[in-house]
Amino acid sequence: MTRAIFHTATTLDGYLATDDDALDWLFAVPGSDEAEAAFGRFLSGVGALVMGSATYEWLVHHERLLNEPEKWERFYGTRPAFVFSSRVLRPVPGADIRIVTGSVRPQWESIRDAAADGDVWIVGGGDLAGQFIDAGLLDEIRLSIAPVTLGSGKPLLPRVLGADRLTILAAKQAGQFVEVVYAVDRVSGA
Repeated sequence: MTRAIFHTATTLDGYLATDDDALDWLFAVPGSDEAEAAFGRFLSGVGALVMGSATYEWLVHHERLLNEPEKWERFYGTRPAFVFSSRVLRPVPGADIRIVTGSVRPQWESIRDAAADGDVWIVGGGDLAGQFIDAGLLDEIRLSIAPVTLGSGKPLLPRVLGADRLTILAAKQAGQFVEVVYAVDRVSGA
């Protein structure tokens, strides 16, 4: 069964990025090799990606993907990527980028079908992951918590989600990161 998994790195104070969408804090954490090894195992089970427009635009800009589109396949393989946006975005040449609009619920069947036998990785951002929670579609949250605080920025998950909906499945140290995995109770009727 296809699972929807929000897998991301976060600061100790619960931010995904700075107010201006920068991730310099993440790349400054020493000893991330161990965390990256675990990510490769996760990615091998992913059949499709889902991200918001800010995440997509950061990737395109930061990795210069419009000029170096071959990087996309090195990073993500040939997996289809669904990008939720209300704006017109330029797809990475040669990549299976599907720009979609609206809420996640009407797109879920297409996303799930595109994932085939794999999981769906909600890459980011936090509000998009929250929309999956609101729609009763998120199965798991995987966090790599960095020993960094920002004080403000883009929140990890701008939703109220009580302990009655989260069950811890695993926790371990990976270099300077703490990796935590939670099962999410989808709530009945979803």
